[in-house]
Amino acid sequence: MGILNGPRRLEDLFANTDAFPTESLSVQTKTERSVYKLFKAVRDEKSLNTIKLNRESHIEYISDGLKGLSKYLVVLDASKPWLCYWMLHSLDLLDYELSTGLIKRAISTISKLQNPTGGFCGGPGQISHVAVTYAAVNALATSGIKEAYDLIDRENLYKWFLKLKRDDGSFIMHEGGEVDVRGAYCVLSVATLTNLITPELTAGTAEWIKRCQNYDGGIGGVPGIEGHGGYAFCGLAAMEIMGKTDLLDIPLLLRWASSLQMQMEGGFQGRPNKLVDGCYSFWVGALFPLLEAILTKRQYEKDVANSEDTQCIYRPLFDREALQEYILIACQSPKGGLIDKPGRGADHYHTCYCLSGLSTSQHHVIYDFERAKGEDLDSGARSLLWEEEITNRVVVGDPDNLVMIEHFYGKREL
Repeated sequence: MGILNGPRRLEDLFANTDAFPTESLSVQTKTERSVYKLFKAVRDEKSLNTIKLNRESHIEYISDGLKGLSKYLVVLDASKPWLCYWMLHSLDLLDYELSTGLIKRAISTISKLQNPTGGFCGGPGQISHVAVTYAAVNALATSGIKEAYDLIDRENLYKWFLKLKRDDGSFIMHEGGEVDVRGAYCVLSVATLTNLITPELTAGTAEWIKRCQNYDGGIGGVPGIEGHGGYAFCGLAAMEIMGKTDLLDIPLLLRWASSLQMQMEGGFQGRPNKLVDGCYSFWVGALFPLLEAILTKRQYEKDVANSEDTQCIYRPLFDREALQEYILIACQSPKGGLIDKPGRGADHYHTCYCLSGLSTSQHHVIYDFERAKGEDLDSGARSLLWEEEITNRVVVGDPDNLVMIEHFYGKREL
């Protein structure tokens, strides 16, 4: 449906105010007004169909980042694998062909960050960390060449993962570090990519993640804390990897996630009563394909049990057009790159996750339960059963705004 073609006037979409203004409400109103101004210009000019993803300027921005970063970004010294991943993944989404030279540079950079005790670190001489290991392995996977895959020391990686595992099934982010649901997701995601998933590695983890779900349906970083969009994605995705999503209250999680899409902006906030942020286009937006598949699977199993033909394929459960409008109208920097919200500068983190969210909202992927029926598939093989439903593709604005996904989704042999 979208915001601009929706049944309500833009002027009616501002958050309700009362006689007791707060600082947070003031900032929310300011944010809404900045988005309203941009949306109104497009609406008045009736130019929604001409909105373009500034593909070339974004590619130039990312390519410049790969050549070298500003001295002010020295604060990201412990995030080198993340920078590699954000930039390479963004270029991949933009259907930019990665040159052999660029891939070799990426492999060379990441190779220097692998510790002999297992895992990858954020910078030379630093300790291994689960999050940057996730980024490093994903960057290597994006390269698509055997040399990158062979770089990974799987034996010591697995031993290191086991060192991070706690008795209750959780994982710490690094040796001596904090417990966090991100740790569970990063470990299981990397283990799936590197074929290291074992009962030993996953023992108790699903039950621990279940405890991270709150009364409102959201998932927090650890049991007992507030739900958050990023933690929710990590928790649900980890459960999907283990095939344990039935342990979660899925309808309640869906209700919570749906409440995070903003009525004026069309983008997502990370927590209730927070501001919209372009990065949650992925962290929250990517919850919905998983939720749709889980609900479809439940209906499929119910129909099979009742000897009925299954007709139910859950359609997208969020406003895909509204999210695309927010990203394309409010999150593109004129200088290239994508941003958090109007008035902010571009950075590679938001560029990556705005583009990832754009892809999620344009494409509709479904899980092939028929192919999976009766087969005892591991997490790696199960991940190959996602296919795009091309007839349910939605692209706001210029048709060339479509970002890449076909490379990953299609008919493949297990």
